[in-house]
Amino acid sequence: MVQYGELAEFKHHCFGEKFQLEGWTELNSGYSEFEAAGEEINMRLKVISRSTDEFTRERSQDLQRVFRNFDPSLRPQEKAVEYVRALNAAKLEKIFARPFVGAMDGHIDAVSCMAKNPNHLKGIFSGSMDGDVRLWDLATRRTVRQFPGHQGAVRGLTVSTDGRILVSCGTDCTVRLWKVPVATLMESDDGSDHSSQPLAVHVWKNAFWGVDHQWDGDLFATAGTQVDIWNHNRSQPVHSFAWGNDTVTSVRFNPGEPNLLATSASDRSISIYDLRLSTPARKVIMRTKTNAIAWNPMEPMNFTAANDDGKCYSYDVRKLNEAKCVHKDHVSSVMDIDYSPTGREFVTGSYDRSVRIFQYNGGHSREMYHTKRMQRVFCVKFSCDASYIISGSDDTNLRLWKAKASEQLGVILPRERKKHEYLEAVKNRYKHLTEVKRIVRHRHLPKPIYKATKQIREMTESERRKKERRKAHSAPGSIQNKPLRTQKVVTEVE
Repeated sequence: MVQYGELAEFKHHCFGEKFQLEGWTELNSGYSEFEAAGEEINMRLKVISRSTDEFTRERSQDLQRVFRNFDPSLRPQEKAVEYVRALNAAKLEKIFARPFVGAMDGHIDAVSCMAKNPNHLKGIFSGSMDGDVRLWDLATRRTVRQFPGHQGAVRGLTVSTDGRILVSCGTDCTVRLWKVPVATLMESDDGSDHSSQPLAVHVWKNAFWGVDHQWDGDLFATAGTQVDIWNHNRSQPVHSFAWGNDTVTSVRFNPGEPNLLATSASDRSISIYDLRLSTPARKVIMRTKTNAIAWNPMEPMNFTAANDDGKCYSYDVRKLNEAKCVHKDHVSSVMDIDYSPTGREFVTGSYDRSVRIFQYNGGHSREMYHTKRMQRVFCVKFSCDASYIISGSDDTNLRLWKAKASEQLGVILPRERKKHEYLEAVKNRYKHLTEVKRIVRHRHLPKPIYKATKQIREMTESERRKKERRKAHSAPGSIQNKPLRTQKVVTEVE
């Protein structure tokens, strides 16, 4: 209970000397004034309160909630901490980089071509130089079905849009149509090899060097002495295109326009054909031969050509006199190329025994895969989910690689996924800094590739100096510098 002396002292402190207490008659009014002053004091206080529901876990397995204040003024070392995290993330990526998944052995000669099944994620077809065609299960890395019949090298494989018909062609002047086993049959097969009989065999006048099926339709095209358009139900071509007398080495249908296709020939030309026209549409002639062509599935007006000079050239089909981008790093002929289903990157296989992954608009490769036993790479493919890469080489093996070398296989928990995404974002934020860039870009190259790269660099620098001296000792304006994107283009014909 409050004593009278305490109350008087409080009132004297609050209301000054003018206030005088006279007897007990003012006690009640004093109590009321005391309470009012106390309420005024309480109104000025800010109490920190936190509900127990916010930080109490319902179960012992739940995560403990951590309260953070993201005010930059309270974290003066935030950028330094993030830089260290980016550095550690770049180092960990190198430590856990294990891109090679496994090899698929079974062919007895070099693997010359491959094809994906658009309706079955795990299936991949391969053809070899001895005429053997096989269907592989990527999950178990074993042969599911064999398709015997070719008497020479198999040069082209393609699968129909519905995934039911496999088309193969080769140097034995035949086109063979096969029935593709359904996915349930593939999964129920035991380990033994099964053989299939062709649905149809079409014999023609010349050898074939490539085949491709429409993305939406029943037509497929073969490349040989000319471009022939076939139908599943016809034993002879429904249409033929010829532009010159040289052999057509590859053919690819456009993913956006079913009637448009691109071909490369041994006369160093890249031609565009339209099935709605009776004559070829356009052609560009380069300084070196193009071995393969791949259309960008997300930007169907663009395609990339794999060239004999060790570079890849991306073109816009509406402007063929200049390349959009030149992709460099290979030291020998690029034999095959395939785009990722996302359209953001593509994979190439080269005669220099390496596989490289490029960004669709990047001048240099972001990744390079090689092994001691892998020989010259003749064909490469992205898996339908863009997670894996399949390569076929001269040593009779197919090899399965991860598209991201340090990616963790198997089921990833949501917390792990968020952690990986955060580290990737931090690494991209600081990738321009010297230390992070050095670690991210470093690759161990085989000695032959390292020496060839060094030699190409010296030759390029010598050529550049020669051009500068020639221009300096010539009349002003008599010598014009041509950009690299137009140097390899000789002429464009319409």
